[in-house]
Amino acid sequence: MKYIAKKLFTLIITLFIVSLLAFLAFQIIPGNAAVLRLGTNGTPQQVEQLKEEMGLNRPIAIQYGDWLGSFLSGDMGVSYTYNMPVEDMIAQKLPSTVALVLLGCLLMVVLSIPIGIFTARHAGGVVDRVMTVLNQVLMSIPPVFVGILFSFVFGITLRVFIPGDFVSWDENITQFLVFMFFPALSIALSRVAMTVKLLRSSLLDEMDKNYIRTAFSRGHSRDTALRQHALRNSLVPVVVFMAVSAAEMVAAGIIIEQVFAIPGIGRLLIASIGTYDFPVVQAIVLILATWVVVVNFLADILSQYIDPRVRLG
Repeated sequence: MKYIAKKLFTLIITLFIVSLLAFLAFQIIPGNAAVLRLGTNGTPQQVEQLKEEMGLNRPIAIQYGDWLGSFLSGDMGVSYTYNMPVEDMIAQKLPSTVALVLLGCLLMVVLSIPIGIFTARHAGGVVDRVMTVLNQVLMSIPPVFVGILFSFVFGITLRVFIPGDFVSWDENITQFLVFMFFPALSIALSRVAMTVKLLRSSLLDEMDKNYIRTAFSRGHSRDTALRQHALRNSLVPVVVFMAVSAAEMVAAGIIIEQVFAIPGIGRLLIASIGTYDFPVVQAIVLILATWVVVVNFLADILSQYIDPRVRLG
């Protein structure tokens, strides 16, 4: 419990710092929020009146406290561009991004673990050499290029899906999953290759240790020793890496949403940056940061559960 409490305290402090930086960043960027909201036709008197209504004349510390308190209560402010609650805008876009990242994580787990075990079992063989070369290729290809390639091959050429013709999950769940499969695979593929390489190396390292030799002396086959003994210890670094990958998939997903025209928070974030829609950008940045920090927190707890000897701070 002490370990979890320490990690939870670190999580809270990290999110506090991120929220502070997200708020202060838009205080130093050129551009007045009242002017942005009124547009170019606003008079100086209207600007001053709106600044007073928005509380922009108050000290920065009080503005930050009010913003953070409202955010924690579910009030993320009002969009300057669309003049609607930010939380409503994000709620419309978030399901697509969540589905993209979760499907990418699922593909990473489903593909990388069995392939990693298979390559470790056949280390040094022809299949292992082929997989090593393929892994190197996949690790070097950016997700955006993979997405463009998938869009051309499976979208334009094979017509498995229609590029740009996004289908919402509440309209047709089957078409939604088919459409989302290729963007998810685009952001997962390089991570699958890295995870396979890491799991293979970790398994081979464990197979050279004394407790595995003891298992051999008791009559266990190599496959049995690998699955029942080496795999458990090998999963600790793999789980941590997968958690980091899951967090990084959000950043890759923002780019992939542009390639496949997915109406997620990534596209909303980029559009809002272009229009200086600060409340929307601040909210999305804090949501993404929360995802990254929470996922890494869960990875620390899970790795400690898998191997109680682990103490990361």
